[in-house]
Amino acid sequence: MKLPMAVKIMATLALVGMAAWLGTSEHFYKSALLSIFFGVTLASVVLIHFRVRPSWQDVLGVLGGAAVFAAIDFGVLHFVGSLAGIGSFLGISSLAILGLRAIWSSGPEQAQMALAFVPALLFVTSDWGSTILLGWTERANPKVLDLYLFSFDSSLRVQIAFLTGQAYALWPWFRAAGTFFYIGLPLVIGLVYAGQLLRDRTRAISAMIAFLITGPAGVVFYNLLPAVGPIHIFLSQFPWKPIPTEQATHLLVEPIAVAGLRNCMPSLHMSWVLLAWWYSRGLSVWERGIAMAFVVFTVFATMGTGEHYFIDLVVAFPFVVFLQGLCALALRWNERARVTAVLYGLLLTLGWIAVLRFALRVFWISPVVPWICCVVTVASAIFVRGRLEAVADGRKSREAVGATPVPASVP
Repeated sequence: MKLPMAVKIMATLALVGMAAWLGTSEHFYKSALLSIFFGVTLASVVLIHFRVRPSWQDVLGVLGGAAVFAAIDFGVLHFVGSLAGIGSFLGISSLAILGLRAIWSSGPEQAQMALAFVPALLFVTSDWGSTILLGWTERANPKVLDLYLFSFDSSLRVQIAFLTGQAYALWPWFRAAGTFFYIGLPLVIGLVYAGQLLRDRTRAISAMIAFLITGPAGVVFYNLLPAVGPIHIFLSQFPWKPIPTEQATHLLVEPIAVAGLRNCMPSLHMSWVLLAWWYSRGLSVWERGIAMAFVVFTVFATMGTGEHYFIDLVVAFPFVVFLQGLCALALRWNERARVTAVLYGLLLTLGWIAVLRFALRVFWISPVVPWICCVVTVASAIFVRGRLEAVADGRKSREAVGATPVPASVP
């Protein structure tokens, strides 16, 4: 898209002004310090940038911009130095240069730069604004339903979250690895999006839309079953003193007033890494390997930190199928596989929440019941998602064949 010169100049001034304001804003800097996720999210912009456009000129520009921000903030404004702050400087510089490339490039390069800049900007702003939504959810739900989730986990006859927490406490290397993958979530999202942007633009756009709507969609479900995680309920008793199964059987399950972010059901951390893994299909072995490593370590990290119950991770599977169905841009809205994925994911997620809230005792009939429900949920989610991908691939193949020019026959 060819932009008029006046529009380019105005957009450039706005972009540079925004970068200068963010790079020297004390409020913004403190936000990056208080939320390590936000700092990593900004740093993930750098990954997207240099995966899509590996250029020494851009590397020098990003480093130069970060150095200027560091000199002003640390030397003149006397902000407290930190790795998160430096990461935010790199991210702001990278975002600004991507934006300038999108403004001043032309032809296919401009479209590529725009598709790198706009989603990166949206992802950063959505991460920054997520605390507002979570704060609203806490105010709207003064009581949490953690005991319902704990009761389900207990019905498995194995306290998986507590056992994982014990492993975290006993093995520092395990905790360190899990923490890295837990905090580094934005990096795998950026890696997968950039890889697909170079390989399959439609799939890349679908992936980024799914990544972006996961947070707001998750907040809706947080309000249906608000919970904060076992570490906030059991405090010093987590992970060493879980309630024994025979006592958990007779546990009085009721809402309790506890402070904290209502961000358990379903686990959005698990949802994002599942999206990254499933959208990484077709990428290189090393990219897929990194995505799978994030899936594995996130399973342990979400529970080891005491922020999630086992059931939170299980319900993430149909929730992600619901999101992928919504974002399957390669298919028409009325395509059977797409409709099936949306309805399956939405209804099963809502079904789990309803049963956990109103029919919890059914899981105490026998430990076989909750285990079968978990296995069927995960297996069916993988199957429905696989069907969705197969239909999408089939449509792409037919379109590719249809677009191939047929040679003229020789008379």
